[in-house]
Amino acid sequence: MFSRIAGRYDMLNRLMTMGQDLRWRREAVKRLRLAGTGRVLDIGAGTGDLAFEVLRQFPGAHAVAVDITPEMIAVGRLRKEGGSVTWVVADALHLPFADSSFVGVISGFLLRNLPDVDGSLSEQHRVLRRAGRLVSLDTSPPPPGLFRPLIRFPLPAVIPTLGRVLAGEAEAYRYLPDSTEHFATAEALAARMATVGLAPVGYVRRMFGTIAIHWGSKAETG
Repeated sequence: MFSRIAGRYDMLNRLMTMGQDLRWRREAVKRLRLAGTGRVLDIGAGTGDLAFEVLRQFPGAHAVAVDITPEMIAVGRLRKEGGSVTWVVADALHLPFADSSFVGVISGFLLRNLPDVDGSLSEQHRVLRRAGRLVSLDTSPPPPGLFRPLIRFPLPAVIPTLGRVLAGEAEAYRYLPDSTEHFATAEALAARMATVGLAPVGYVRRMFGTIAIHWGSKAETG
């Protein structure tokens, strides 16, 4: 699915979020709280937005971008900053890295696409160094409240229509509201992060609760 939309993926993200996805990515990278150096893993990197943001905020860091879709990585390599990132085609459930390889691990709009969220979180925890931070940016089912019906029901019609008009690909964008609706709530995802050994775990909601940024640290000892 992502191979078909790789060439227009970034443009559609900007249009569908009115540019807010860039703000969320900046905030997510800040949540890494890096000392400034070391290797950082962007998992499910797509065309590298988070990897490039890591290098902007932490020029002394080295970004490694992993994605299972070669077409996405090919687009990322062609970006003007592409040569400053190490690109790897790999599965989020089977990362080709040794234990404790990275000072930070970050993902954007990855977890809800996976068949085994807990397995991926365990893999991310495995490759993270002690005291390092794991950060996830993803869509989230809107919480109960006044705005939930206003947000929940238009999305299955609006998002695929935009995908069809702008990219000729309605089916790929029908998947977005469906996968969000069936994904873990922000509270449930925080609990799952704690289960794999991250602590303390925190999160913030954005865009009326439909976006969540989660973070947690690997224990320094143990």
